[in-house]
Amino acid sequence: MADPRPAPGGFPIVGIIGGGQLARMCAGPAAELAITLSVLAESPYAAAAQVIVSAPVGDHTDVEAVLAFAKQCDVVTFDHEHVPADVLAALVAQGTAVRPSPEALVFAQDKLAMRERLTALGIPCPRWARATTAEEVTAFGEDVGWPVVAKTPRGGYDGKGVRVVGSAAEVADWLAELGEILLEACVDFTRELAVLLARSPSGQAAAYPVVETVQTDGICTEVLAPAPDLDPELAARATEAGLRIAADLGVTGVLAVELFEVRNLDGTVGFVVNELAMRPHNSGHWSMDGAVTGQFEQHLRAVLDLPLGSPRPRADWTVMANVLGGDYPELYPAYRHLLARDPELRVHLYGKEVRPGRKIGHVNVTGADLADLRERAGHAADYLQGVVTE
Repeated sequence: MADPRPAPGGFPIVGIIGGGQLARMCAGPAAELAITLSVLAESPYAAAAQVIVSAPVGDHTDVEAVLAFAKQCDVVTFDHEHVPADVLAALVAQGTAVRPSPEALVFAQDKLAMRERLTALGIPCPRWARATTAEEVTAFGEDVGWPVVAKTPRGGYDGKGVRVVGSAAEVADWLAELGEILLEACVDFTRELAVLLARSPSGQAAAYPVVETVQTDGICTEVLAPAPDLDPELAARATEAGLRIAADLGVTGVLAVELFEVRNLDGTVGFVVNELAMRPHNSGHWSMDGAVTGQFEQHLRAVLDLPLGSPRPRADWTVMANVLGGDYPELYPAYRHLLARDPELRVHLYGKEVRPGRKIGHVNVTGADLADLRERAGHAADYLQGVVTE
């Protein structure tokens, strides 16, 4: 694909490593900000390569390919968190502005490092332990009670790399392969929440309303913004924790903090942190249509150290429903039907080949009646998947 051509007036080029849907959804906001994008894509047919003119093909683990790509960019950011440490170090040594920095990104890449740092900061976390032997797994399970949650320190997403286990034997393969795993006590939570914010290199930060996320088989299927009936004091504490994490870890760009809402022993409501993501996140897709500044524009502003936009909601409620692949590879007829059926619906498809269970898009709808919005967003997602036909 073509090399990036900077816009007149000295506007910068932002490079994104990874050609998935998150990079793709930066294309519109970049054009509106007069910013040029370039993406290091996995293939010429990657989601982002379909809509971004400069999309050289390269592997995020190939140091030479990544360095050559970065030389054409003013700042480099990420579609995913899987770029190896040696590649990140080479970028910094080359003088590339990398945002978020490798020092911050490690806490999104390595769950053990994340747990250690958040615990040291006094951020509420589930009870956890590092395990390197079957004996340590057994001891933790007997201490907190079986079953326990086992996670691979690196590489997990959408439920992958996570197991709920009742004995050490069920993680013997991971211990043999990886040498260490993260163990967590099962959390008796009432619902899942997420804090989304952005932070710039100069230290400016902006936080979106706390949202509720609904998970199905480890995949987020629905987001309610803002989280219904959320205690304002809890929302403030959760937001403060997110801002403190971003500042203490030196995050630049968008940070998503996934939370469990829990009932404390004294009857009060609290939270514990589940995961961190240092990039635009599924829990923030609602903001594309439901906030003054969507998360993709905000991420670009943040990594370029531009003044951040307002995260204020545009409506009382926004509901996002993820679209998963079904048995019908041709989406366009269903897409046309939905646009006619519900003109206020916003449909975002990722240009991906349809496979059952794969995230291929999402829909947003905003308004004043939460129950109505949930029904409309859910129907649209189901219709695109082929679950319903009317």
